[in-house]
Amino acid sequence: MALVKNSGPKRTRLSPDQRRAQLIDLGVQMLSERPLEQISVDDIADQAGVSRGLLFHYFSSKHEFHVEIVRHISRDMLERTAPDESLDPIAMLRGTLVAYVDYVTERRDTYVSMLRGAASSDPDMTEVFEQTRTAMVERTAAHLPMLGIEVTPAVHLAVRGWIAFVEDTTIEWLRDPQITREEFIELAVGALPAVVMVAGAPAGASPS
Repeated sequence: MALVKNSGPKRTRLSPDQRRAQLIDLGVQMLSERPLEQISVDDIADQAGVSRGLLFHYFSSKHEFHVEIVRHISRDMLERTAPDESLDPIAMLRGTLVAYVDYVTERRDTYVSMLRGAASSDPDMTEVFEQTRTAMVERTAAHLPMLGIEVTPAVHLAVRGWIAFVEDTTIEWLRDPQITREEFIELAVGALPAVVMVAGAPAGASPS
Protein backbone atom coordinates (compact mmCIF):
# COMPACT_ATOMS: atom_id res chain seq x y z
CA MET A 1 0.00 0.00 0.00
CA ALA A 2 1.40 3.41 -0.99
CA LEU A 3 2.27 5.82 1.79
CA VAL A 4 0.38 9.11 1.87
CA LYS A 5 2.71 12.08 2.22
CA ASN A 6 1.84 14.99 4.46
CA SER A 7 0.84 17.90 2.22
CA GLY A 8 1.02 20.52 4.95
CA PRO A 9 3.66 23.29 5.02
CA LYS A 10 7.12 22.08 5.84
CA ARG A 11 8.49 23.62 9.00
CA THR A 12 12.08 24.78 8.86
CA ARG A 13 14.18 24.40 11.96
CA LEU A 14 15.72 27.76 12.85
CA SER A 15 17.66 29.02 15.82
CA PRO A 16 15.73 31.34 18.20
CA ASP A 17 17.50 34.42 16.77
CA GLN A 18 16.83 33.31 13.20
CA ARG A 19 13.17 32.62 13.94
CA ARG A 20 12.72 35.99 15.63
CA ALA A 21 14.40 37.74 12.69
CA GLN A 22 12.22 35.80 10.25
CA LEU A 23 9.03 36.87 12.00
CA ILE A 24 10.11 40.52 12.03
CA ASP A 25 11.05 40.36 8.34
CA LEU A 26 7.63 38.96 7.52
CA GLY A 27 6.04 41.81 9.48
CA VAL A 28 8.11 44.36 7.56
CA GLN A 29 7.04 42.81 4.25
CA MET A 30 3.40 42.85 5.33
CA LEU A 31 3.71 46.51 6.33
CA SER A 32 4.10 47.40 2.66
CA GLU A 33 0.56 46.12 2.09
CA ARG A 34 -1.34 47.39 5.13
CA PRO A 35 -1.07 49.75 8.13
CA LEU A 36 0.85 48.52 11.14
CA GLU A 37 -2.25 48.10 13.28
CA GLN A 38 -3.74 45.73 10.69
CA ILE A 39 -0.81 43.30 10.71
CA SER A 40 -2.30 40.05 11.97
CA VAL A 41 -0.37 37.73 14.26
CA ASP A 42 -2.28 34.81 12.73
CA ASP A 43 -1.21 35.80 9.20
CA ILE A 44 2.44 36.12 10.28
CA ALA A 45 2.39 32.76 12.02
CA ASP A 46 0.76 31.15 8.99
CA GLN A 47 3.37 32.56 6.59
CA ALA A 48 6.20 31.45 8.87
CA GLY A 49 4.69 27.98 9.20
CA VAL A 50 4.54 28.21 13.00
CA SER A 51 1.76 28.28 15.56
CA ARG A 52 0.38 31.50 17.01
CA GLY A 53 1.59 30.30 20.40
CA LEU A 54 5.17 29.96 19.15
CA LEU A 55 5.13 33.55 17.92
CA PHE A 56 4.25 34.66 21.44
CA HIS A 57 7.26 32.72 22.66
CA TYR A 58 9.41 35.35 20.94
CA PHE A 59 7.20 38.41 21.56
CA SER A 60 5.20 38.96 24.72
CA SER A 61 2.30 40.58 22.85
CA LYS A 62 1.10 41.75 19.45
CA HIS A 63 2.07 45.26 20.52
CA GLU A 64 5.66 44.25 21.27
CA PHE A 65 5.84 42.56 17.88
CA HIS A 66 4.68 45.76 16.19
CA VAL A 67 7.24 47.82 18.13
CA GLU A 68 10.02 45.48 17.00
CA ILE A 69 8.90 45.88 13.38
CA VAL A 70 9.19 49.66 13.72
CA ARG A 71 12.55 49.33 15.48
CA HIS A 72 13.83 47.17 12.62
CA ILE A 73 12.70 49.69 9.99
CA SER A 74 14.25 52.59 11.92
CA ARG A 75 17.56 50.74 12.26
CA ASP A 76 17.51 49.85 8.56
CA MET A 77 16.82 53.46 7.57
CA LEU A 78 19.77 54.71 9.65
CA GLU A 79 22.07 52.15 8.03
CA ARG A 80 20.88 52.96 4.51
CA THR A 81 21.35 56.71 5.05
CA ALA A 82 24.73 56.59 6.80
CA PRO A 83 26.97 59.52 5.70
CA ASP A 84 29.80 58.84 3.25
CA GLU A 85 32.78 60.05 5.25
CA SER A 86 34.95 60.33 2.12
CA LEU A 87 32.92 63.30 0.82
CA ASP A 88 33.07 66.97 1.75
CA PRO A 89 30.42 68.06 4.28
CA ILE A 90 27.82 69.40 1.83
CA ALA A 91 28.22 66.48 -0.59
CA MET A 92 27.97 64.14 2.42
CA LEU A 93 24.75 65.85 3.51
CA ARG A 94 23.32 65.71 0.01
CA GLY A 95 24.19 62.01 -0.29
CA THR A 96 22.46 61.25 3.00
CA LEU A 97 19.34 63.14 1.95
CA VAL A 98 19.26 61.43 -1.44
CA ALA A 99 19.41 58.05 0.31
CA TYR A 100 16.73 59.17 2.80
CA VAL A 101 14.32 60.44 0.13
CA ASP A 102 14.81 57.32 -1.98
CA TYR A 103 14.31 55.09 1.06
CA VAL A 104 11.02 56.67 2.14
CA THR A 105 9.77 57.05 -1.45
CA GLU A 106 10.10 53.28 -1.90
CA ARG A 107 8.12 52.84 1.34
CA ARG A 108 5.76 55.78 1.02
CA ASP A 109 2.68 54.28 2.66
CA THR A 110 4.75 52.66 5.43
CA TYR A 111 6.54 55.94 6.20
CA VAL A 112 3.39 58.05 6.32
CA SER A 113 1.57 55.40 8.35
CA MET A 114 4.33 55.23 10.95
CA LEU A 115 4.73 58.99 11.44
CA ARG A 116 1.12 60.07 10.98
CA GLY A 117 -0.92 56.95 11.74
CA ALA A 118 -2.01 55.35 15.00
CA ALA A 119 1.57 54.32 15.79
CA SER A 120 2.66 57.96 16.09
CA SER A 121 0.65 58.42 19.32
CA ASP A 122 1.82 55.21 21.00
CA PRO A 123 4.42 55.85 23.76
CA ASP A 124 6.56 52.83 22.87
CA MET A 125 6.56 53.74 19.19
CA THR A 126 7.32 57.36 20.03
CA GLU A 127 10.35 56.22 22.01
CA VAL A 128 11.68 54.38 18.94
CA PHE A 129 11.04 57.42 16.72
CA GLU A 130 12.83 59.68 19.20
CA GLN A 131 15.82 57.34 19.42
CA THR A 132 16.04 57.41 15.62
CA ARG A 133 15.79 61.20 15.49
CA THR A 134 18.45 61.53 18.19
CA ALA A 135 20.81 59.32 16.20
CA MET A 136 20.19 61.49 13.12
CA VAL A 137 20.79 64.67 15.11
CA GLU A 138 24.03 63.39 16.62
CA ARG A 139 25.57 62.24 13.34
CA THR A 140 24.53 65.47 11.59
CA ALA A 141 25.91 67.67 14.36
CA ALA A 142 29.16 65.69 14.41
CA HIS A 143 30.02 66.96 10.92
CA LEU A 144 29.21 70.66 11.49
CA PRO A 145 32.73 71.56 12.74
CA MET A 146 33.93 70.65 9.22
CA LEU A 147 31.87 73.65 8.06
CA GLY A 148 33.41 75.86 10.75
CA ILE A 149 30.29 75.70 12.92
CA GLU A 150 30.68 75.16 16.65
CA VAL A 151 28.05 72.79 18.03
CA THR A 152 26.57 74.88 20.82
CA PRO A 153 23.34 73.94 22.61
CA ALA A 154 21.49 76.37 20.31
CA VAL A 155 23.01 74.78 17.21
CA HIS A 156 22.20 71.30 18.50
CA LEU A 157 18.58 72.37 19.03
CA ALA A 158 18.51 73.86 15.53
CA VAL A 159 19.66 70.54 14.05
CA ARG A 160 16.82 68.76 15.84
CA GLY A 161 14.42 71.30 14.40
CA TRP A 162 15.89 70.67 10.94
CA ILE A 163 15.29 66.93 11.33
CA ALA A 164 11.64 67.65 12.17
CA PHE A 165 11.48 69.99 9.14
CA VAL A 166 12.81 67.26 6.84
CA GLU A 167 10.35 64.69 8.22
CA ASP A 168 7.34 66.97 7.85
CA THR A 169 8.20 68.35 4.42
CA THR A 170 9.01 64.85 3.16
CA ILE A 171 5.53 63.66 4.10
CA GLU A 172 3.93 66.68 2.39
CA TRP A 173 6.09 66.20 -0.70
CA LEU A 174 5.17 62.51 -0.88
CA ARG A 175 1.49 63.44 -0.66
CA ASP A 176 1.64 66.28 -3.17
CA PRO A 177 4.96 66.52 -5.07
CA GLN A 178 4.66 70.01 -6.54
CA ILE A 179 8.43 70.23 -6.98
CA THR A 180 10.84 67.66 -8.39
CA ARG A 181 12.81 65.20 -6.29
CA GLU A 182 16.01 67.13 -7.05
CA GLU A 183 14.44 70.45 -6.05
CA PHE A 184 13.15 68.95 -2.82
CA ILE A 185 16.57 67.52 -1.93
CA GLU A 186 18.27 70.88 -2.57
CA LEU A 187 15.66 72.59 -0.38
CA ALA A 188 16.51 70.24 2.48
CA VAL A 189 20.27 70.54 1.89
CA GLY A 190 20.15 74.34 1.88
CA ALA A 191 17.96 74.54 4.97
CA LEU A 192 20.53 73.01 7.34
CA PRO A 193 23.38 75.56 6.93
CA ALA A 194 20.84 78.39 7.04
CA VAL A 195 19.32 77.19 10.31
CA VAL A 196 22.55 76.36 12.13
CA MET A 197 24.28 79.57 11.05
CA VAL A 198 21.46 81.61 12.54
CA ALA A 199 21.58 79.51 15.71
CA GLY A 200 25.36 79.93 15.93
CA ALA A 201 25.37 83.68 15.37
CA PRO A 202 26.10 85.96 18.37
CA ALA A 203 23.02 87.25 20.16
CA GLY A 204 21.59 90.25 18.36
CA ALA A 205 23.64 89.69 15.21
CA SER A 206 21.93 89.62 11.85
CA PRO A 207 22.64 86.60 9.65
CA SER A 208 24.71 87.53 6.59
